Amino acid sequence: MTTRGTLRVYLGAAPGVGKTYKMLEEGRRRLDRGTDVVVGFVETHDRPFTQAMLDGLETVPRQTVRYRGSDFTELDLDAVLARRPEVALVDELAHTNIPGAGHAKRWQDVDVILDAGIDVLTTVNIQHLESLNDVVQSITGVPQRETVPDAVVRRAEQIELVDMTPEALRRRMAHGNIYKPDKIDAALGNYFRVGNLTALRELALLWLADKVDEQLDRYRADHGIDKTWEARERVVVALTGGPEGDTLVRRAARVAARTKGADLLAVHVVRGDGLAGADPVNLTRQRLLVETLGGTYHQVLGSDVPHALLDFARGVNATQLVLGASRRGRFAQIFSPGVGVTTTARSGSIDVHLVSHEQARRFAFRARRPGGLGLRRRLAGLALAVAGLPLLTVVLDALRPDVALPSDILAYLVLAVAAALVGGLLPALICAIAGFLVLNWYFTPPVYRITIAERDNVFALVAFVFVAVAVATVVDGAARRARDAARDAAEAQTLATLAGSVLHGDNPLDALLERVRESFGLTCVTLLERRSEHHPWQIAASVGGPPCASPEEGESEVPIEENVSLVLRGHPLPATARRLVEAFAAHAAIALRQQRLSEQAAEAGALAEVDRLRTALLSAVSHDLRTPLAAAKAAVGSLRSPDVHFSAEDQAELLATAEESLDKLTRLVENLLDMSRLQAGALALALQPVDLADALPRAADDLDAAVGISVPEELPEVSADPTLLERILVNLLANALRYSPPGRPPAIGASEHAGRVEIRIVDHGPGLPAGDHDRIFQPFQRLGDRDTATGVGLGLALSRGLAEAMGGTLVPEPTPGGGLTMTLTLPRAATH
Repeated sequence: MTTRGTLRVYLGAAPGVGKTYKMLEEGRRRLDRGTDVVVGFVETHDRPFTQAMLDGLETVPRQTVRYRGSDFTELDLDAVLARRPEVALVDELAHTNIPGAGHAKRWQDVDVILDAGIDVLTTVNIQHLESLNDVVQSITGVPQRETVPDAVVRRAEQIELVDMTPEALRRRMAHGNIYKPDKIDAALGNYFRVGNLTALRELALLWLADKVDEQLDRYRADHGIDKTWEARERVVVALTGGPEGDTLVRRAARVAARTKGADLLAVHVVRGDGLAGADPVNLTRQRLLVETLGGTYHQVLGSDVPHALLDFARGVNATQLVLGASRRGRFAQIFSPGVGVTTTARSGSIDVHLVSHEQARRFAFRARRPGGLGLRRRLAGLALAVAGLPLLTVVLDALRPDVALPSDILAYLVLAVAAALVGGLLPALICAIAGFLVLNWYFTPPVYRITIAERDNVFALVAFVFVAVAVATVVDGAARRARDAARDAAEAQTLATLAGSVLHGDNPLDALLERVRESFGLTCVTLLERRSEHHPWQIAASVGGPPCASPEEGESEVPIEENVSLVLRGHPLPATARRLVEAFAAHAAIALRQQRLSEQAAEAGALAEVDRLRTALLSAVSHDLRTPLAAAKAAVGSLRSPDVHFSAEDQAELLATAEESLDKLTRLVENLLDMSRLQAGALALALQPVDLADALPRAADDLDAAVGISVPEELPEVSADPTLLERILVNLLANALRYSPPGRPPAIGASEHAGRVEIRIVDHGPGLPAGDHDRIFQPFQRLGDRDTATGVGLGLALSRGLAEAMGGTLVPEPTPGGGLTMTLTLPRAATH
């Protein structure tokens, strides 16, 4: 099996920082070291220093692709694979290949080269990353049509940032080292402004910092490193659900804001013993506050709160932990130091902030949920029994003349019930047996002997033991049920939190597995599936460290179905937690099925959309092609017929019919070609100043239509492609004429607003409902019209696409009094 090659990406914040130069420099260094290096594709942009770096490097010839009458050169993937070097240099990872060159994107070519075991060096700019495309456009105002998925770049084994200050890059531009002299001034005044370059540089640094952070987490997980490495500030704030949580979250946010790029994480520990009386309303409000401040909310399960907090903090490599000062009084702290003090003592290298608040040292009278009887309660019950028996015996012995045996029995019964309430079954049982012996020895005749003279006394003593044991059993059972109920409530709360996190995520399956890993302190959670027991396991989804390729590689396995299993790694799964994990595993199987169904539905939807467009195109175009062709053929055939003699007037009419039909056919073909160029991003624009006083009448003349045109004399020129602008105007006017009532022709007006020019084509036809305003711009859409003789429904879609390509907009709006107004907005031409 061929080992996949490694990918090294040179990342830049803007063109001209030196990515290609650095890539070629590394290629020459490896060549000098004896490595077989070839240049698959490098674009020098006629930069002399870059061209010089190609000297001495073997270059694989490019393939020539002919497209729309022109020749283009692209990476010859087959030639690179046939040459099979050790290292291939492939420039511009986000490049879109010319149709017919193979794959649609160059990164797909690079993926094939890597699969062949060839190492690849490549380059990409930050603006070409898919996740940052809209951010870059909002900064620079320039849309980026060539993008590469972030996951492709993140998979690279090495990413090197080629950095340069904005001032240095602008100097390089001014010296002519990036663009040709005729483009320098425009570039420096637009894309290469200092503000743009600074923002792009920050984006590149932050994106790369996240990538480095992922590599660090992977390294620590692979090497089992639990100690905190302060490579990046991460502030964890602990929330109890109390009213002080808002103060703690804001304080932690201020701590995180002191360091650029610091992370804020909030965590709430759900205690398994049910003794944590968290207010769900407070927690919900505080969770929203955390997310508003740019942080994330987490919830973990643990009986030891300090231990759970520190485990979570170390798991996320936190550097600081924010806790609230204790709300308990000083008397309560004598018996237990509290979460804050205990966490501080165990924190190690993590800085702990104990934040004072209004609720500190303020005892809250609130109903506590009944809990299980722990060791401390049982010891207290034993102490009560051991100390209470002698004391009660002394008191009753002093009152012997005045107190009868039934009263003595009731007194010892009260002591046994008290021991049961405090310590449960064992202290009450000891108290009952010891009380039986003391009553028999000291108070039952004959005294000071283990004998009973009267039968009634025997019944009373036996009833005493029975009642004491029964009460103790009931108390202990109630405590056990309360403990189980509290654990169930804690599990239900964890399930609810996890479900909420999954619902808010884009990938429910990964979100579910991540929450399972986080809640139970695991290093890796993997969902495996296979076709049958005879097929190998395949990884359906995995989070955390290196995934488990089989159930044997994990420390715990939770079978879901016959061929689906959840594998856990990190520590053995406690028996008490297995029931909860099994519930998550069932949801994971459901999420996996939903993911598979969504993928199939997406594929089916795409095929259905293609089929719908194909059907609509064939249905509409067949008529529009056949009708003008038939008319032109009939006219020409009649003129050529030797059997009929036409007058000069008839010949002129037939020729006019043929010409009109061929004009319709020409417009249809041009619309189809332009629409395909728009969708392929290959439409060539020749933007220049255009005077609307000339363009608007010319469009009306093309349609031989009488329309009212109103253009102010002082109206500035617009920046547009004259041919494409005329195409837009003809389509809009044709549409307005089609729906205008007789005697009310369309009107055209124009005006300037805020540096842009608006052209309004107004008709008084039936108009459109507001909900259909966007539908009219869909290709081959005529809003249910059955009359295909009026066109294929492509004109408006093409018009909007051409307008947007020239930096303009096309928006429909109702005409006052009825009808539709199409408003075409174009940028004003620059004045010199």
